Amino acid sequence: QVQLVESGGELVQAGGSLRLSCAASGRTRSISAMGWFRQVPGKEREFVAAITWSSVNTYYSDSVKGRFTISRDNAKNTVYLEMNSLKPEDTAAYYCAAVVSRIGALSLARASEYDYWGQGTQVTVSS
Repeated sequence: QVQLVESGGELVQAGGSLRLSCAASGRTRSISAMGWFRQVPGKEREFVAAITWSSVNTYYSDSVKGRFTISRDNAKNTVYLEMNSLKPEDTAAYYCAAVVSRIGALSLARASEYDYWGQGTQVTVSS
């Protein structure tokens, strides 16, 4: 089992920045990749960014590329999402997720590929 706890979400003005954190605990050695997704009421969960644990490859959705940066601290078992130039359309509940299986054939952009999820942290961007 892997437990994930997100933090860092808050209300921020458009153009501002936030850093989200996701702390993993439990069987963290089994993690092969972690990702961030976001969701607004009435819509499906949307891929934001992902990072592989060993090779540190990163992936981003087109909507956040160039503005968000995903990174990890293995020693702390923590993944971060640095969000800059925030827009009102970035408003959502942000969830981190972990993959514990082999990632060879995975896109890491589908929520169904992830095995564990956190409870989410709310980001609200005011115009």
